[in-house]
Amino acid sequence: MAMRERYLYVCVNRREDGAPKGSCAARGAEGVHAALKEGLKVRGLAEERARALTCSCLDVCWEGPVVVVEPDHHFYGRVQAEDVPELLASLQTGEPVTRLLLEREDFVEPRLRPQRD
Repeated sequence: MAMRERYLYVCVNRREDGAPKGSCAARGAEGVHAALKEGLKVRGLAEERARALTCSCLDVCWEGPVVVVEPDHHFYGRVQAEDVPELLASLQTGEPVTRLLLEREDFVEPRLRPQRD
């Protein structure tokens, strides 16, 4: 198996129901991972270009499901299975899916963010 150009890490961390931060798994991350794997295979990208992997917590639970694309260092949040075709197309064009990119303030837990007037 060749080293891939990109690796897509999908958080599938699961917390107990009702946990304040929530969890990516409870928001559908396992389906996102399965759709990414299948989509990479169908597009012929799985063997050499990209690989979708599961991982544990990426510390942005409230924005989940979270997908990180490396080495591009793109953090995508609120990813759903229906976003997968757009994410896969972005791997081919090199352009990120800007509507899913997390902003710097997204990394601060909502309850800890400064209040805006």
